[in-house]
Amino acid sequence: MPGLPAEPARGSSWFCHELPPGPRGGDDANNSRKESHSAQLNAPLTAPSRTVKFAPAKPPLTGETLESLTSRLKAQGEPAFRAKQILEWLYKKRARSWDAMTNLPKGLRAWLGETFSLMPASLVLNRHSADVTDKLLLELEDASLIETVIIRAPQEGVGVDRSRKTICISTQVGCAMACSFCASGLAGLKRDLSAGEIVAQLLQVCYCEDERTPRAKAELASFDNIVVMGMGEPLANYDALMTALGIVNADWGLGFGARRITISTSGLVPKIHQLAGEPLGFRLAISLHGATDEVRSRIMPVNKAYPLAKLLPAVRAFGERHGRMVTLEFILIEDVNDSPGQASKLRDIAGDLHAHVNLIPYNTVDGLPWKRPSPERQEAFADVLRQAGISVTLRREKGHDIAAACGQLRLKTEKEREKTVVDSS
Repeated sequence: MPGLPAEPARGSSWFCHELPPGPRGGDDANNSRKESHSAQLNAPLTAPSRTVKFAPAKPPLTGETLESLTSRLKAQGEPAFRAKQILEWLYKKRARSWDAMTNLPKGLRAWLGETFSLMPASLVLNRHSADVTDKLLLELEDASLIETVIIRAPQEGVGVDRSRKTICISTQVGCAMACSFCASGLAGLKRDLSAGEIVAQLLQVCYCEDERTPRAKAELASFDNIVVMGMGEPLANYDALMTALGIVNADWGLGFGARRITISTSGLVPKIHQLAGEPLGFRLAISLHGATDEVRSRIMPVNKAYPLAKLLPAVRAFGERHGRMVTLEFILIEDVNDSPGQASKLRDIAGDLHAHVNLIPYNTVDGLPWKRPSPERQEAFADVLRQAGISVTLRREKGHDIAAACGQLRLKTEKEREKTVVDSS
């Protein structure tokens, strides 16, 4: 991990971070928000509370597996090989319309158009940051907005466009976890994303990046790593996420290696155990942000259901099962978790788990009271870990000039839309 560009992790005002090198106290509003989720957080957190259930008029093609699409086609009297042809058009040839699928019979193309949505997410904004971070604001078919971030890691000799790219994707519209420092959950949870909507984010990135940097012929994905650290709690939308990542990984999909995909969680222990048993070896990152239960419970309500005594053994078991380093994300918040005592506790936790630590100085979020520690205090905190031989990265913000904070661009756009409606009425 040392040597990677500085990027904050999930839960800060900008939450994504790059995949590590591998084989290949709040105010009344915050308290009210936390209380609104207390029933869920005091029970086993195996699924989110849903405020909206969205059933699209047509299912997205991006949510179909080879097996499910083959079954649908057979029911229409079509040969099984058509499924691979269709998925090749979608993922490898990047077809943007049914008519572009020229080796399919017209009747089949018409049926596909009547049966499926080709792309369930449309691009609303593509914000380019001065620090080479891009944020895509995508609109879903129910007018919900989600965010996807492109993180570039400039490399000498190849230029920005051809340097390593990590894509941060969302799994929910909003978030129910009510972490007191995070913008993503300020408006609560609206709904889960479907598998097709999760996959669609990556295809939208491919569309943008294909125009910017022509692909090599053998390259299916126009990026190098995926981090599931965007809006929402990924493991609270477990089934849809696993289906989506299976599609992304499949040779008939984007053919993207599971070991280049990192899934972050605020600490849903049963789902961490379930994830450890998955056949695909995804990487794991834990949004820790507090090295004691007292501090973590203050800023992360999930800790009341899954305190460190339950969380850390689950993390250890995951690491032992997969034989690779887990990442601990730790946002440094002034006078909350930046003390020498917290540093010492975090040192002990990371050493026991053989984990890498991402330290992320807090970035201001509109409407929240938290502040980042001084640079000197940040370095002093990191030095406690370094002196113990802990693998640690002190990260810096990216995308600050494009509202790349967790959920901020979405909230800002929604407020602007609401104001436009009010002004026009």
